This record gives sequence, structure tokens and C-alpha cells, in this order.
Amino acid sequence: MSSKLTVETARRALAAQLKSAAIDSAELDARLLTGHALGLDLTGIITSAQRQLTVDESARLEGFARRRLAGEPVARIIGQREFWGLPLHLSAATLVPRPDTETVVELALELLRAGGNLHRPLRIADLGTGSGAILLALLSELPAAQGFGTDISEAALQTAAANAARTELSNRATFVACDYASGLSGPFDLIVSNPPYIRSADIADLDQEVRKHDPLAALDGGRDGLDAYRALIPQAAGLLAPGGALIVEAGEGQSGPIQALMAAAGLMCTTAPKADLAGIPRAVAGHKMAR
Repeated sequence: MSSKLTVETARRALAAQLKSAAIDSAELDARLLTGHALGLDLTGIITSAQRQLTVDESARLEGFARRRLAGEPVARIIGQREFWGLPLHLSAATLVPRPDTETVVELALELLRAGGNLHRPLRIADLGTGSGAILLALLSELPAAQGFGTDISEAALQTAAANAARTELSNRATFVACDYASGLSGPFDLIVSNPPYIRSADIADLDQEVRKHDPLAALDGGRDGLDAYRALIPQAAGLLAPGGALIVEAGEGQSGPIQALMAAAGLMCTTAPKADLAGIPRAVAGHKMAR
């Protein structure tokens, strides 16, 4: 890219490059990458449309273009992703939060709303919190709740803690280094998790944006994709308060086996799994019987 390009012509040129590489989100990606390279939001891109790029800006945008054309996700390039309206930083130790995972948040809020519990001083745990996406989304909606996020990765916990600070939720979020719920003490009113659930044999077939850039430990669910659920469901069941709920994200075709694991741990699956926009049962809930 020439430094004599204007902001608008540079953005259009990048969009054309991405389109020629059959990237579906070419226009959006070009806008996001241009804005990040130049330090401009959407309004800034519009108002600065005729300004010429400096040599440094042009070089920075060219570098972003090479990375995107090589298959690196935009969220990795710019280092953040919005989830539930919250701007979250990412790191090499965390997944890129995806819209499917918002289904877990939606189901949790639906169940709490139905029980009249949205404004109670709830205790919430997010097992394998990663960037903190699910926990922070819930805390943003539950003003009296206290949240605990766990992860075996110290780097992921550092990212989650930074996101809690960035979203001004640090005073209600605590992060614990442990394997799922092994380092927590109950009782909890709500436990959530998006554990690794991809079958080991299917990892090689994932889109390269996931396969090459998301941490393997956050993807690989073992031979049948259910290893993490076998570990966390019994732990969670023992920590739930009577009437509390465990809600987990599931892969395609996994909701039934996960419900069976919940039932074996003494949880009742009376709530139907909540489907994502593609119609896949994505959020699975189990309840601990009230005394």
C-alpha cells in the first residue's frame, strides 16, 4: 500500500484484497483493521476519509493485511473482541469469544428471571473462564452478584482479570487458578462453563482461524468430546446450592449425553436446551433439587 493513499482508498483497497481471497466479512474486516491501524473509530474513518496515510500507517496496515490474508482472525490481530456488548482483550491463552456462547448467558438470565432472582446477591462460578467472557457478561446484568472465574492457565486468568478491570467489574469478580471447580468452595446459585468439547479426531478439520490460533487445550475435549463434562459436572453438582443451576455450552449432538451426565450427578434436566441461531442445542442446564 502506498503512503499516498487516503484513509478511504486504503480501506477500499484492503476490502478488495480480502474479497479476492474469498473472505466473507471483507468489508467489515477492512473497516476494523483500518481503524485499528490508524487509531480511528468508525466516525474517525468517515471524517478522516481524505487524509493521506503516513508511511508508518501504511506499513502497519500492510502488516495487518498480510496476517488476515494468511488466515489470522481479525480479533487476534486487533487483540480484542466484543461479547455481550463488552469489549474484551484477548491473549494467546484464551479463545476468541463467539456469539454461540452468548446462548449460555441468555439461558442463565432466563432462568434467573423466571425465579425472580435477578437482583438477589447471587454467587456465580465460571469454570474455565478464559477471557472472562461469560462471567463478566453475567455480572454486567446482575448488579448484586459476586462471581468467581477459574482456569488452569495463569495467562488466561491475567487476561480475565484485566477484562474485569476494563469493564469496571473487578470489585465483584475473583479469579482462581484450579482445574474447573476443584479450588472453589460452595454453595453457588449458578455455575456456568464453556469447556473444550471438540472431539480430538475433529481438530484437524476445524477452520484454520480456530485450529491455528485458538489454544488447543481450550478446544480438545478428548475422544468423544465429553472429557471436560465428566470432570466438571460432578464437581459443580457438589457445589450448587439447593435450587441452583449448572449451565454449560455444548457441541452439536452433545446435549443428550451431557444431560445424561448431569442426571448421573443428581441434577434434574427439566429445562430444554437452548438453541443457537443455527438451531443447534447450545446451552444445557441441570438443576439441583431444592430441599
